[in-house]
Order: sequence, then C-alpha cells, then structure tokens
Amino acid sequence: MTILAAALVTFLAAGTLLAARGAPAAAATSKHSGTVVVLTAGSLETIMKTAVEPGFHKATGYTVTDISGGSTGLAQEVKGGVHKADVFWSAAPTSDNQLMGSANGNWVRWYLTFATTSLVLGYEPADRYASTIEHRPWWKVITKRGFLVGRTNPVTDPKGRLTVDALREAARQHDDPAVGAIVARKTTVFTETSLVGRLQAGQLDAGFFYAVEASAAHFPFVALSGVSEKADFTLTILSKAPHPEAAVAFVAYLLSPPARRLLAEHGLTELASPKLTGDESAVPAALRKVIER
Repeated sequence: MTILAAALVTFLAAGTLLAARGAPAAAATSKHSGTVVVLTAGSLETIMKTAVEPGFHKATGYTVTDISGGSTGLAQEVKGGVHKADVFWSAAPTSDNQLMGSANGNWVRWYLTFATTSLVLGYEPADRYASTIEHRPWWKVITKRGFLVGRTNPVTDPKGRLTVDALREAARQHDDPAVGAIVARKTTVFTETSLVGRLQAGQLDAGFFYAVEASAAHFPFVALSGVSEKADFTLTILSKAPHPEAAVAFVAYLLSPPARRLLAEHGLTELASPKLTGDESAVPAALRKVIER
C-alpha cells in the first residue's frame, strides 16, 4: 500500500489539510472550529503537545483534546466506556485488535500501521552514569549496584512489554541473569506519561524509551545493541466518534507531507509500505482519497 501524493494534493486543496508544499497555508486552508478528541500513546505526548497540536490547529482551525497513556490501557478504557474519543493513535497494532470485532464492541473497524520507532535507553547528560552509559555496553551498565533504570508496565503499555522482551533477550545472549532479574523489579515501573519527567527530575539514572519520545524531550539515548525492539504506530477513527469531520482532518493531517516530515525529525520513521488492516469500506471516503490498499 502507498500514500498517493496526487490524491493528497487534491485533498489539501479541498481545505482539510495543510497547503501543498510551497503554497501559503492561508490560501488553501479552510478554517474550522471545534475540537477532536485523540487518544495518544504516552510516548507521543511531548511531540503531540509541542508540534502536532499547534501544527494541526494552524492548518485547520480545529483544536485537540489529547488523552495520553499506555496504548493497551487506553484500549481497555475505551472498551470500558471511560472515553468518548475520535481518534486512536496507538503504539501497537495489538491495542487496535483489542477493539475489533463484535466481542470487543466494534470500536475499531480499520487501522493504518504507518510508522515505527526503536526502543532505546535514554539518560540525562548530567547524570552520574552518563559517561558510563556512553562508553560501556548498555546491558552491563543497568546492572551496576545502585543504578536506577525506569520502565513502563507491560500490562498497560506495549513499550513495557517490549522492554521485558529486550531484557530477557539480552540476558539470554550474554548469559547474565542480573539483566533478566530487572524484569522482576517493580520499584522502577512507572506510567508512560510520568517516565520522562522522573528522568528529568533526577529520580532515575536512565529509562527505556522510544527514540521518538527521547528526541522530543531532548535527552540523549543509546541503541540497545544486540536487541531490536520497535514500536509500530497506528491510526484509526473510533466507531461513533463524536466529531467525525475533525477526526478525518486529524488523520489526514498526520498523513500529509509536512506532518510526516515533522514526525521524522523526531525519530518516527515512516514505513515504506503502510498497512491497512480491517474493513476498507469502513474507512471514511475522504481518507480513501489519501490511502490506497
């Protein structure tokens, strides 16, 4: 599946998105009022607040009500009737799958997997272990006595599950049970939306993050050498979205060239072949002009 550039330009001209590259935004953008409620993976909270929300508002006139959290937890809350949202921007297709089918309330009928980012070890440059992190294998550093490494809950957050997988794989590769033992440590497990703040406040020496959130928060990180764990980001419009037109505008904005460049600058890599899963006929007609199977 590919993103149709020609169709996107047509959609832009219709006034729902940013202007095409090189054209003044005001000339091609029809301004709207109202809001769109977006459930966002917590790893995207910073980039959402600092870049996506203002960019989307400037392009369309709509405002964003952002509810951030672990993708798995957000899906559970949708099923429980906690949120009446329009868009689900998840960090794992499994979270969308939890909402598909009659047994799950048919909250999601389709979703687009369109971007990815790597799991990394992030740290503050002023931390006492910063130089050690930069020059020694990551799996050795995190097992040092007194080293505090934060992660998220695998039950509510896909990143937490990927972290557990990375730790277990590193323990297996290096025959080091101390790495695997970190999985059982519960005192440094935090919510996805609080982990960045705890690191910045000096409460942790390092933490497992996605490259996109480390980049957006402006702290350095190292790759998890020997381990390759990645998040696949998805987009969908929830069934019974209270603001369907604004929801279409938001999804289309994220698929536009300006927004995709913005995301790429912050470590979110566009997939060469985005994948549409589910009922293609349920995709709003306006988005079908942008997405092709």
